[in-house]
Amino acid sequence: MSTYFHLRAVPPAALRNSVTWLERLFGDDWDTVRRRVDRRREEVMDKRYLDQELLYAADPAHRAGDWPQAQVVLGGRPVFHPDSDKPPFLLLTAGRARRVAGFLTMADFDALWGFARDELLPRYGGVTAEPDTRDFFAAAHRDLTEFYTQTAECGDAVVKWLPA
Repeated sequence: MSTYFHLRAVPPAALRNSVTWLERLFGDDWDTVRRRVDRRREEVMDKRYLDQELLYAADPAHRAGDWPQAQVVLGGRPVFHPDSDKPPFLLLTAGRARRVAGFLTMADFDALWGFARDELLPRYGGVTAEPDTRDFFAAAHRDLTEFYTQTAECGDAVVKWLPA
């Protein structure tokens, strides 16, 4: 199984609820993917994407019924693969992508880091490694913010997948 998690912006009119179409959406070579990443049309997260999710999971700034932060990394409506060994695709509507972009744009990274710090540091070398660890998560937060902001500006939806 891949250790990369892909997020891709898709115009809502082009979005299909077909596993075959969704697999093809992520079937490009790495040069093509890099060009989309450079244009903020795709984001590729390494195997630490679950740890990145911890930054957003503890934020108490939104009441329970208004949780765009829960959609940043792993959120979305699942489209299950017929092969149960493969993970589902996750789809965020354009509206939800706008809400995520708004949350990320307004989020205070230092506050997010403060909520997740104690849980993350032991996994990355402890307190002595904090500057590098914090910088890594801050860079990923900036990348996600730029991706979702660009996606929202274009009015696009987001498809997510952990390709096998």
